[in-house]
Amino acid sequence: MIMSSNSATKAITRKDLKGIFWRSLTLEASWNFERQQNMGYSYAMNKVLDKLYPEKKQRSEALQRHMAFFNCSPPLSTLVMGITTAMEEENTKNPDNFDPESINNVKAALMGPLSGIGDSFFWGTLRILATGLGTSFALKGSILGPILFLLVYNVPALLVRWIGLVKGYDLGASMLKSAESSGLLEKFAYGASILGLMVIGGMSASMVTITVAGKLGQGNDAQTWNAMINGILPNMLPLACVLFIYWLLKKKVSTITILVGIFVFGILMAYLGILKA
Repeated sequence: MIMSSNSATKAITRKDLKGIFWRSLTLEASWNFERQQNMGYSYAMNKVLDKLYPEKKQRSEALQRHMAFFNCSPPLSTLVMGITTAMEEENTKNPDNFDPESINNVKAALMGPLSGIGDSFFWGTLRILATGLGTSFALKGSILGPILFLLVYNVPALLVRWIGLVKGYDLGASMLKSAESSGLLEKFAYGASILGLMVIGGMSASMVTITVAGKLGQGNDAQTWNAMINGILPNMLPLACVLFIYWLLKKKVSTITILVGIFVFGILMAYLGILKA
């Protein structure tokens, strides 16, 4: 695979990265149940994509690409933004040998592990420490209470956002050059897509719950229908539900129609005593 002659030239400046940083603060301002942080992610990348893709068609395709599902711990989300910025830049320099689909594959692969790290540290540790410190001052009537809480939590979070963005962009650029020259880029994209599917599969099993009411048998020997179904294949009903919804989406059924259908079906099955919470 041959690198283009201008691959060493970076189109993205520190000013562009600052724009992504400030826009990333709105990541969850348009959070939605369908694709969660996708609109905030696309908004953060908007100015950079305008610069990289002057042609309207290419810019539209890039924006649509970043409207895919995304959900990550906000302080670490900029690491993904930095890497995908480098990938978008490489796509403009070397379009013949770069697969744009690999960008979303990398996003899907990174958002799960980074969310686990970010949520554990920022929500599970730093927020509690900041709350404890701020509360101890607030109980004494000191104005330092809320101030310390905001500083202890937000200063590290903002620093991680900025450092993650810059390092992500540098890592993405250097990684792409070395991977492309050694022929590993295609393998990396393939591996990232597999990891992304594993993350989505794990989310489906843990976040989708279907419980069948009723038992078979009497007394201590009675078994629930749910236990018997899971004995055949664990989480078989959630898997069937996810695959059915995926099939509906492939058939261009609108998301609103699917959501309303799920609500109506769930209420009806619960009323008839077939499913339970």
